[in-house]
Parts: sequence; C-alpha cells; structure tokens
Amino acid sequence: QALDPDDLALADRRNMVYTGTTISYGRGRAVVTATGPRTELGRIARLVADVRGDQTPLQRRLDELGRMLAWVGVGIAGLVVALGMLRGQSLDLLLLTGVSVAVAVVPEGLPAVVTITLALGAQRMLRREALIRKLPAVETLGSVTTICSDKTGTLTENRMTVIALDLAGQRVELDEETLRGTPTLVSYTQGIGQGGPLPDGRDLAFLLLCGALCNDARLVEDDGEGGHRAMGDPTEGALLVAAARFGFWKHEIDGLLPRVGEVPFDSERKRMTTLHETSHYARSSPHVATHVLEGRPLLQVTKGSADGLLEISTRAWRDGRCVPLDEFTRQRIQNSIDDLGGRGIRVLAAAFRPLDSLPSGSDPAEVERDLVFLGIFGLLDPPRSEVRDAVAACRSAGIRPLMITGDHPLTALQIARQLGLCDDGRAVATGAELEKLSPEDLAVRVREISVYARVAPEHKLRIVEALQQLGEIVAMTGDGVNDAPALRRADVGVAMGRAGTDVAREASDIVLLDDNFATIVAAVEEGRVIYDNLRKFIKFSIAGNIGKVGVMLLAPFIGTTVPLLPIQLLWLNVLTDGLLGLGLGVERPEPGILSRPPDSPRAPVLSRRAVFHVFWVGSMIAAIGLAVGWAYDIHADLPQWQTMIFTTLAFAQVFQALAVRSASESSLGSNPAGNPLLLGMIAVVVASQLLVIGVAPLRSFFQVEPLAASDLLVCVGLASLVLFAIELEKAINYRRDSAPR
Repeated sequence: QALDPDDLALADRRNMVYTGTTISYGRGRAVVTATGPRTELGRIARLVADVRGDQTPLQRRLDELGRMLAWVGVGIAGLVVALGMLRGQSLDLLLLTGVSVAVAVVPEGLPAVVTITLALGAQRMLRREALIRKLPAVETLGSVTTICSDKTGTLTENRMTVIALDLAGQRVELDEETLRGTPTLVSYTQGIGQGGPLPDGRDLAFLLLCGALCNDARLVEDDGEGGHRAMGDPTEGALLVAAARFGFWKHEIDGLLPRVGEVPFDSERKRMTTLHETSHYARSSPHVATHVLEGRPLLQVTKGSADGLLEISTRAWRDGRCVPLDEFTRQRIQNSIDDLGGRGIRVLAAAFRPLDSLPSGSDPAEVERDLVFLGIFGLLDPPRSEVRDAVAACRSAGIRPLMITGDHPLTALQIARQLGLCDDGRAVATGAELEKLSPEDLAVRVREISVYARVAPEHKLRIVEALQQLGEIVAMTGDGVNDAPALRRADVGVAMGRAGTDVAREASDIVLLDDNFATIVAAVEEGRVIYDNLRKFIKFSIAGNIGKVGVMLLAPFIGTTVPLLPIQLLWLNVLTDGLLGLGLGVERPEPGILSRPPDSPRAPVLSRRAVFHVFWVGSMIAAIGLAVGWAYDIHADLPQWQTMIFTTLAFAQVFQALAVRSASESSLGSNPAGNPLLLGMIAVVVASQLLVIGVAPLRSFFQVEPLAASDLLVCVGLASLVLFAIELEKAINYRRDSAPR
C-alpha cells in the first residue's frame, strides 16, 4: 500500500523493511524492491565513498607558517653570504654558514614536538574515555565551534523509561531519583503530583501490575552492571523495569496471575490482550479480588494506543472504583493524552475487564470490548544527568551544540528543552523542511536552527557542509551506518564505542568509549590545551630562532667575524628547540580555558600580539648575544667570545621556556614542579651545555673555549633578563586587558 506524501522520512515509511536492520518481533511477507547499491544501505555507502576530508586547522596554519619561514630563511641566508663576501670572508665558510642560518630559521623540532604532544594528548584523552583514531583530530577538537550531536544514547540514556503514570487526569511524574531507587508507591504519592488530588497508591500499583502482565519482554540479570536489563521490545521492557522498581517482578506476577490466553499485537489494532487466571492472586490480595476482579476468576488486560483503548472502553477506573466513562471523564483522559503527546512523550494506555470465562470466539473485536480504562504510561528516553552541565560548558566555551536526530520533532524538542539546547520551537527543523531549502537558504537557516528532527543521512551531510561553508569547525557524533557520511565529512567525526557500528567507527576520528556527550566536552578541553601548548612552542622556537639569526646577521656590523659556527647553530636548534619544546608540549591548562571562545578558523597560528612578542623577544635575545660578543671580542679581545655567545643563547632559551609556560600567569610565583618534564628537559639542556664547554673532546668537536665560573655567571645573569622582560610584558598585558573599555 502506497503512503502519502511521497517525501516521507525514512522512520515514517511503515510499509517498508530495510536490509541491515533487525526484526525484534512479529512475522510477515515482504516484496523485494531494491538490492545492492539501490538499497538505503547502498546509498549510504555511496555517500561515504564520495566524501573527502580536508586538512585540519593546525595543518593549514602550519603549512602557511612553513612557506613563510622557508622564504625568510632563503632571504636571510643570501643576505649573510652577501655581507660576508663584502667583508672578504671565505666563500666556503659563508655558504656553510648561510645554509646553517637558513636551517636555523625553521623550527626543526616542530614536527617531533607536534607528533609527541598529540600522542601524549591522545593518551590523556583515553583516560577520559575518548579513543583517538586519527592523531590530528586531537588538535582539531580545540578549534571546534559547533558540535552536532545525535540524540539517542549520546544526549539521552538510550533506554525507554516510564516517566509518568496517569489515572483519569490524576498524574504522578517520576523524577530521576525515583527512577533510580525503589520507593513504595503509597509513600511516593503522598508528596508528589501535578496539582489537585493525587492518585491512590493501590491504583498506581494495579496500573504497573497490568503493564507487566500484558507484556512479552523479560528481565535478565546484567552480568556487567550487577543489576537487570530488559530483553524484547524496548517499550515493553520499560514497563517491566518501572514495575520492578516499585517491587513488582515479572516472574512473581506471572506465578500469581498465570496467562491462559492472548490476542497478539498487530499494527492495525495497535494493541495486545492477555487473559489471566486470578485464584492465587485473589487469595493474597482481597482488596483487588473485591474491588477490581469483582469476585470473577479471570482478568483480561489490554495494552496499546491510548486513543484506540479509549474508543473501546465503556468505564474508567477512578479513585479506586469503576465509574462510567462519561464525557467529563473522557475529556480528562484525552487532555492527559494530548498534554503528554504535546511534550514529545510517548503515550501507552492499559485497560482491563474481569471475566467469568474465556471468550469463545477468536475475533479480537469480540474480546476487546466493554473495557475499563485504567491509566496511561508516559515513556521517554531520558536525558543523561551530566549532559545539561556539558551543554552549559559548551556555551561558555563559545561552542554551539546542536541536536540531529531521526526522532519525532516534539520528542526532540522536549529533550532539547530539558538540556538547555533551545527554548523556542521555531529553532526546530525537519528533514522534509531541509529538502525544500536551497544551499543558500540552508546557509542562512543553520544559524538559527538548534534541533534537527526526522533527518536522513544526506540531510546530516548537508547540515555539516552548510556549517563548514560559514567557516565553522564542526564535530559530528553518530553511531549508525547512516551517520558515516557526515562523520567522514565533519572536521572531527565522533563515533560511539558501545552502541556504535563498525562502519561509524571506521569513518570517525574519535571513538567515545562511554557514548557520553560530556566526554566530547572533556576532549574539547584537552584539544584546547594541546593547541595552546603547540602555540607556546611555536612562539618560543621562532623567538629563539630570531635571536640566533639576528646575531648571525648583525654581528658583522659591530666588527666581529661569524659569531656561531654551523655545528653550534645546529646544536642550539636541536638542544634548546627540541628538548625544551617537548617540555612545553605537556604544560598544564591555562586558567579558564573553557570560558573563552574558540579561535577563529581563519586566524593565523600566531596572533598580532604573539607576532609582536616573537619579534621583541627574539630581538632582545639577539641584543644580549651581540652585547656579549662586543664586550668579549671587540672590547676585551678574549678568545672565548664565541663560546660566551654560544652559551648565553642556550641559557637565554632556558629562561624563555620558563617564562612562556603560561601566557597570563607569572612564572615567578608558579610552582616549577607543575611541569616535571620541562624541569627535566631544562636539567638535560644545562648539563649538556656544560659538558660541551667542560669536556676537552667535546670542546674540540664544537670548537669552543673553556669558561670560568665568573664567565658562566655572566651568561646566566644576562640570559635571565629574558625571563624578567617577559614577566613585565605579562603584567602590562594583564593591566591592559583588565582596564575598563
């Protein structure tokens, strides 16, 4: 039978079955309409194959930086050779020095530091339940501006749960504490309700009992969790769990009220009926035997669509007794159905009828009539308790969280409101609405929409691409095969580890081992720490390189020969850049790292303030080196002048590394043991430098002179000026940033 309209969402095409899905119950015959690439699964496979990933923000920024440094290095090398030739120096030495200077411009330790820092970051993320499949994703997380999250299992607990019980308009809504405990119904209903009279605890108990009786699911022990889990239809399982939480266990109920007949569920009637023998239960519950069963030996329980049950009921259960289903009572029940449904809550109803004997006919219409409408179950997949705080953390971090789900719009909006994702129903769009939007219109609408419902795989892909066209860095979560195209296209694809499919995990960059949205926020924080530390290293390395190149470039103007030999330049680059850079790569987070907006995807790796810092610190290091050279060579004509420059530059970068540990906090008052790796690297650098100038074979290899203790004190004293100067810069920046505008 054809369904209207033609553009129904996949979840609404109730006349179709799809390859790759699981049939949980029922039987039927189907006509094959498509195979292979023409199936929905094949269409998804084509979308995945067509999607190609882009470079990460860091890769793009480092490419730009690398090209710029390469041209600068070539230019400076040519300048050094030209100046040396004007002074009549050896061409061989000048060429070797020129190449060394060109090499010195480039931070050779950058690839190693980036790789090791990302690897260590991936290790820390694993401890926070995020498994990194592709290393560049570690850094990209720090630049994320939008998180597109699936609803089921990520924002919610991925289990249908009874959250409301309603008897003829008298309602109890179950809070999180109750859902996780085992209170008694009588005590629970004494203080909680929806205004007006509360339903009697015994009436609620009978409603839960009927939900567990007319039920084909079962509870089994969960070895992994130490509790129980439902097997079978998720909705029926939710009814069993709700009953068990209040002390009504399925196996005990079935023993007291054995099933003696049934009318199975079908999609046309949208209900099922079970018949139970009551003699054992009547003896243990005289109240039920008298007031509910009316002394009869059989109990019929029917469960299904609330509207459908209301049509075949002639009486209702209210205030512990049967009353006629008059217009007033019917309207109260209908209002409850509409209220719960309007909040996106799934509604299921239960009705009953005492019987003297089993029905003689097999026609469901003859069995399911003259029922007593008992009550309503409100079911919802509840949001995770920690996600609301995670959403708030996203907003304070300047990250926009979005929900993308295949569920009904009302259900999606209900969860979104509970989580603080949106308050306005106009911020919800369906897949059918997206189909009608041109790419230009979609680019405008994605700025306003916070919740996408009833979406197909190609819709998710369009949403991600529209956000990226606006310059957003997008993280996309998903667990199913249908999520794979969008996971592949997003800047960071995040798959679920527990509920996720192999296809989704293969298309992703990161796997959440606990399937929790809050873990994404923790990973974003870790990504920002890593990006901050890489930026610190780049600032540190380039400033140091400017200092070394400045000494090489300007030394001829104060009358000295080449101040540093190629081997000495390479030693400084490898030793100070590489080892100290590794220490900076594991620095602790800056304060308030999740309280600032993410960096613009279009921003260069170094901001204007950072560029200014790099040039003035590099110039200061160069000035210190040149001052030492002038004092020891031109002024005093001492043979160790080159060694003094060599050692002063090494120590200057040690003090520079200590100063740039934090961009805002003072290094003078911070605990130096907060970064033990950096302290260890500093010890290695200082010890290695002292060995080079103290051990004869190494002195010969590096062509340096021995230094007296007083000379070393001069090196340390001058180099420490870098630390104090950077601290002064921090204080000035702090006052400038704190000043009222």
